[in-house]
Amino acid sequence: MKVNKYVMIYKEIAEQIDKGVLSAGDILSSENDLAEQYETSRETVRKALNVLVQNGYIQKIKGKGSVVLNREKMQFPVSGLVSFKELSQTLGKETRTTVHEFGLTHPDAYIQKQLRITGDEEVWRVVRSRNIDGEHVILDKDYFIRKNVPLLTKEICEDSIYHYIEGELGLVISYAHKEIVVEPCTEEDQKYLDLNGYDQIVVVKNFVFLDDTTLFQYTESRHRLDKFRFVDFARREK
Repeated sequence: MKVNKYVMIYKEIAEQIDKGVLSAGDILSSENDLAEQYETSRETVRKALNVLVQNGYIQKIKGKGSVVLNREKMQFPVSGLVSFKELSQTLGKETRTTVHEFGLTHPDAYIQKQLRITGDEEVWRVVRSRNIDGEHVILDKDYFIRKNVPLLTKEICEDSIYHYIEGELGLVISYAHKEIVVEPCTEEDQKYLDLNGYDQIVVVKNFVFLDDTTLFQYTESRHRLDKFRFVDFARREK
C-alpha cells in the first residue's frame, strides 16, 4: 500500500525528534527548504507539519518557524487538589516561587462574580510566578476571601498557603471546580513569565471550596503551553 508523501515526511521528522536527532528548541528547515529536500510541494510539507503540530512534536511560532517541543512535559493532575509545594516534590526538578504582588483589595466586578461576593468584601490578591529549572513557566493569580482567611503574609505566600490554611487556621479544603481554557497572553504574562515567543497560554481556573461547601478561593493558574500536559484517570461506570 502506497504511503502518502506527507505521512512519510511526518514519520521521518517525528522519528528524528523521538531519537534526539532533533532536540527541543531546534527550528526545522523552512517549508521551501523541506519541499526541496523531499522533492515535493510546499502544500505537502505544510500538511506534514500540521500533523506534527497536532501530535505535539512542534509549535509554529510567528517570526521563528517550526520549533521542536519538549516531549518530556511535566504532568499536572487535572482532578487533584494539591499545592504547588506538594506538586514540586514529585517533579524531580529545581523549583522556586516568587511573589510579585500581594495585599488586600476590594474585588472588581470579574472577581466578585467568580467568588460570588460583593464589592464591599475584602480579598487577598496574590500573584506568584513558579520557576522550574531556571524558567518562569507558571503564573498563579490567587484570590482568597478575607473573612475565611483573616491573615496572610508574603512569607506564607512564598512557602505554601494551603499548608498555612490547613495547619494554622485549621480549615479543611475539600474540593474544587476546574475549567481549562487557552487564552492569548496578557501584558501580565509577558511581564512575569519567560514566554519564549509563545503568544497563547493554558489557563486552569480553580474555584475552591471548604468542607462546609463555602467557596473561599478563586485561582487562575497560567501555564506556558509547551511545558505541561494535564493528566487524569477515568473509570467507565456500568
